[in-house]
Amino acid sequence: MATVRHSVLSDHARQFDELRFAYPVVSRRSRGLSLGVNLNPDKVCNFHCPYCQVDRTTAGRDTEVDFEVLVDELDGLLGLAVSGEIWKHPRFAATPEPFRRINDIAFAGDGEPTTYARLAEALKAACDLRASHGLPDLKLIVITNATRLGEPMVLKALEALKGGPYEIWAKLDAGTQGWFEKVNGTSLNLRHIVRNIAACAARFDVTIQSLFPAMDGAVSGEDEIGAYIGLLHEILSAGKLKLIQVYTTARKPADKGIGMLSDARLDELAARVRKEVPVPVEVYYGRQWE
Repeated sequence: MATVRHSVLSDHARQFDELRFAYPVVSRRSRGLSLGVNLNPDKVCNFHCPYCQVDRTTAGRDTEVDFEVLVDELDGLLGLAVSGEIWKHPRFAATPEPFRRINDIAFAGDGEPTTYARLAEALKAACDLRASHGLPDLKLIVITNATRLGEPMVLKALEALKGGPYEIWAKLDAGTQGWFEKVNGTSLNLRHIVRNIAACAARFDVTIQSLFPAMDGAVSGEDEIGAYIGLLHEILSAGKLKLIQVYTTARKPADKGIGMLSDARLDELAARVRKEVPVPVEVYYGRQWE
């Protein structure tokens, strides 16, 4: 049974039956059922994180989002979740009882969701479906790498979240430009990312999500962690942070050179962040991928 449950919590596949843009996963961070919305089915992303599980060597099934199909798919998944029929599906039949609850609708997918031109409409549609299914307490979550988080059009689109419970999870995996380029596979300026998160945190509830992998045996050193904590303080000087998620790899990356931090090292890292940053910290340990 342990192996089956492990599979349930590790399987974040973004295809479910014949659906094209919406997908259900049982998430360890959501502690229940998360209904994913894939706004980047073409697998195009402005980050190229080597720890990402998305295989970008193969093309996506769709090159763009069919908005009406997306809404219909999400509507159908909400119906399955509310009725409990989702737990009869072979993929979820072994889900542990505490996880048999619907926690959120998450905008994540195979790329950066804030690059989608109809983001505001997609968020509004999710809010409307939440209401029509009688789920006023269902959270909407936007998971972002923060590359566009400070842009006026994106901030305006995110206002749709304020109609109910929401979270914005902003990625911050590094404290220095060198490690940022390595761990996120980009030559963008880390200062730009920090400014964007700060601008968003001044207007919205923001959660920092930080993944610390091993990369060809190398891990973040104490100086790197110190620089990372400095950036957290910089963001806090402009706004508020709801939570800091400290975690390592738990799903099989596309890059074979990626490993995970030990539980002990992750605990050490989280303890330092808790000591130096006045924000709650949650830790999510790695798992050996199958």
